[in-house]
Amino acid sequence: QVQLVESGGGLVQPGGSLRLSCAASGFTLDDYTVGWFRQAPGEEREGVSCIDKRTDRNYYADFVQGRFTISRDNAKNTVYLQMNNLRPEDTAVYYCARRPGTYTIGCLAYPWYNNWGQGTQVTVSS
Repeated sequence: QVQLVESGGGLVQPGGSLRLSCAASGFTLDDYTVGWFRQAPGEEREGVSCIDKRTDRNYYADFVQGRFTISRDNAKNTVYLQMNNLRPEDTAVYYCARRPGTYTIGCLAYPWYNNWGQGTQVTVSS
């Protein structure tokens, strides 16, 4: 059974850091394109960062450039999102997802993912 489980969210002050984890089971993470997405109340889901299997590159949304880092531990079958210098506007539910590695559309496009985790809440507030 394919499963993605996020963890690591919480409440943090502006300027603080969090590391989100996404543990995969039922499949090998390295065989797929994987991404992190977020959705704030009343907003559309948006791509944050992704590892594209087809290009073997990492991609980031403009709003997180230089602050967030995506990484993968194949031995643990887990993908991470290190988030530094967090801002109140980063407050959202964060999701990880996977899609086939052969897709050519940019990996930050959320409609092209077919397996999602349940999400983890990140709140940035003083």
